[in-house]
Amino acid sequence: MLREVKPKSARTARILAKRAPLPTENAKTVLFLKSTSSSSLINALLTDLHSLKRPLAVRFTKKNAIHPFEDASSLEFFSQKNDASLLCFGSHSKKRPHCLTFVRCFGGKVLDMLEGCVQEGSARTLSQFGGPKCRVGTKPLLSFSGTAFEEGGGSSKFQVAKSMFVDFFRGGEAKEVDVEGLQMMISFAAVEEDSAGGEGKREMVHMRVWRIVTKRSGQRLPRVELEEMGPRIDFRLGRMQEADEGMMKEALKKAKTSEARPKKNIETDIVGDKMGRIHLGRQDLDELQTRKMKGLKRSRDVATDNEEDEAVLDLDVISDGDDGSEDEDEGNGVEAKRPRLDS
Repeated sequence: MLREVKPKSARTARILAKRAPLPTENAKTVLFLKSTSSSSLINALLTDLHSLKRPLAVRFTKKNAIHPFEDASSLEFFSQKNDASLLCFGSHSKKRPHCLTFVRCFGGKVLDMLEGCVQEGSARTLSQFGGPKCRVGTKPLLSFSGTAFEEGGGSSKFQVAKSMFVDFFRGGEAKEVDVEGLQMMISFAAVEEDSAGGEGKREMVHMRVWRIVTKRSGQRLPRVELEEMGPRIDFRLGRMQEADEGMMKEALKKAKTSEARPKKNIETDIVGDKMGRIHLGRQDLDELQTRKMKGLKRSRDVATDNEEDEAVLDLDVISDGDDGSEDEDEGNGVEAKRPRLDS
């Protein structure tokens, strides 16, 4: 958890108020710095990445005796001093050659770190690619290919790498995007390769930077082509320091705004119609009153037909009597009459 600092003077209170979280945060600044031992390849790649991130980038040219995974206090100091929540640290050693360490900070403290070792044989700098380059401050399109970047699809290093690269290259938030401004695309591909010694698989991330070119197609929509602009970097994921659970929870908090909260059980479909879901309790059918239901009442026509049927049954009973009794009634002058049916 982050330590809460109480201001002791008005000047300190103003500084803390300026560093306080905002409902909509500003674009993150990246600080590029190098170690005491750094190769020419790492220096060139730091320069190229700095040119891609301008103007939201700060570059240190002096060497710094820093070991990020052993003591990150110097990185935290530089982060607070330059108001940079993202850092890219370049180093080179015999055990870990051509390394770029990506660092994220929150509240002046290191949140997480990821080390990527650059493959020297396939690396290409920005100057090795001909053709025009993108303008300064261009917001790039980000593409991630590979199931390893998905949650549960591979090692946790790939998920951290995806989150780290999105923070590094996303820039500021844009409500509207002009199609003419889409001039650059950065693609990341996750690959698990077999190591040369057979000790296991190497977790690789291939980074490519493309320039989006629109050409005439003879139709209403132009033809879109991609031209590699550089730099070209193949990372082998190395050491990683995961974020503390409590600090990550604080970092992911969102401020309460005046926007209306989504109502529960109310959705809007693709057409725009509002649909609601109603939850009913369990109904007790024993208490259901079926006698007073209008649909179960007898109508007058049904009652008349039933009475006619009963009368016909009574007539059949009279006609089925004994012959002697019928003759006696006729001899005595008594006439058997049928009952009158009310229409």
